[in-house]
Amino acid sequence: MTSIHGPGHAFLQKDTPLQQTPAPVAVFDLDGTLVDSLPDLVAALNVSLDGEGLATASQEDARKGVGHGARRMIEHALTSQGVAIEKERIDRMHKRFLEFYGANIAVGSVPFPGTEAALDKLEEHGILLAVCTNKYEALAVELLETLGLAGRFRTIAGGDTYGVSKPDPLHLTRTVEAAGGSRAIMVGDSNADIGAAKAAGIPSVAVTFGYSTIPVEDLGADVIISHFDELEAHALRLLGIGAHAG
Repeated sequence: MTSIHGPGHAFLQKDTPLQQTPAPVAVFDLDGTLVDSLPDLVAALNVSLDGEGLATASQEDARKGVGHGARRMIEHALTSQGVAIEKERIDRMHKRFLEFYGANIAVGSVPFPGTEAALDKLEEHGILLAVCTNKYEALAVELLETLGLAGRFRTIAGGDTYGVSKPDPLHLTRTVEAAGGSRAIMVGDSNADIGAAKAAGIPSVAVTFGYSTIPVEDLGADVIISHFDELEAHALRLLGIGAHAG
């Protein structure tokens, strides 16, 4: 077994032959890209709102705050109700959110259609897999472990792993380094994902089925896909692999 070390959560991988050059990496966002986690995020948000005697949020409204961590999601919900953003309240709600979410992390969360098949195809081409999410690392690992996906990834880097989070390009480049790869692509659903990739000079793929509040075509991604069935060919082209290069 080969152990992949470095910042971020590492997993034991199957023995692989020594390579003269590092393999390419496909880096994925988590919420709204790999996993439809909105139902459980909204449930946790509404527990935190209810604890303050505030109105609960609909999934449609709550999804506008997903992608930048629980605090931003809470802040968005408060702003939507015209409630002042006060640190003491946010801290209290954040604590309640995390307690509930940690205990109910995959009640309604499921991988998006085609996710596992797409990962299989990328691995068949020798592409390493990694996760770069603004979710706390421990929660990201727990969610992926609960869904049986964690072992697919060389590293899982959360918003607290390196002290920076997307759209800071360092979050993405450190994830690629931790995965032990070389050239990379970023697959995501939001301006945080595509913005990090653009700043890092890494090609990006935007998915249309995520939680972006900005029209996906306006994110500036190199490729837009509406289903993971489309990912393989675009990933090979962007990574310069085989007949799909160029």
